[in-house]
Amino acid sequence: MTDPKDDTFNSFQEAMQGVRQIKQDKISPERQRIKQKHTQAQQQKQRRAKIDQTSFFFSDEYHPHLPSEGPMRWHSDQCDPFELKKLRRGDYPPEIFLDLHGLTQQQAKLEIAALLVECQQQHYQVASIMHGHGQRILQSAVPRWLAQHPEVLAFHQAPKEYGGNSALLVLLPLKE
Repeated sequence: MTDPKDDTFNSFQEAMQGVRQIKQDKISPERQRIKQKHTQAQQQKQRRAKIDQTSFFFSDEYHPHLPSEGPMRWHSDQCDPFELKKLRRGDYPPEIFLDLHGLTQQQAKLEIAALLVECQQQHYQVASIMHGHGQRILQSAVPRWLAQHPEVLAFHQAPKEYGGNSALLVLLPLKE
């Protein structure tokens, strides 16, 4: 009587005749993860460099002429005052939103700089920045910073549907 295990082994050997062993890849999965992390770190470094170039414009010492009464608003010399009215009415819906709740002034500066870089890269014309109410630190600082940036054409307090007096709509130039 033949052993069934021997028959199974023999049939397996016959089925595997001519098959060769696969060579293992030279790159281990761990090495691939390290390479991915390295490329991500380089991309973040490049983004930070772009942000650092734009955050240079934000000074705490500069105080532009901003209205003390009524809604917060401002427009540059390059912008038609009628565009400010369109922002106030909500004719320009925001294409990107930034929420600054819970951030320090330094973190808020970096986030605003990153937002302006993103708007330039993605060709967004209108952005909404929510600074909140709180102790009114960011509410007074954000307009001063935006008025310093050369790419900001105008900003106005947002209509109620976009945050009311705790947010600003920012108008940026469209580039071809």
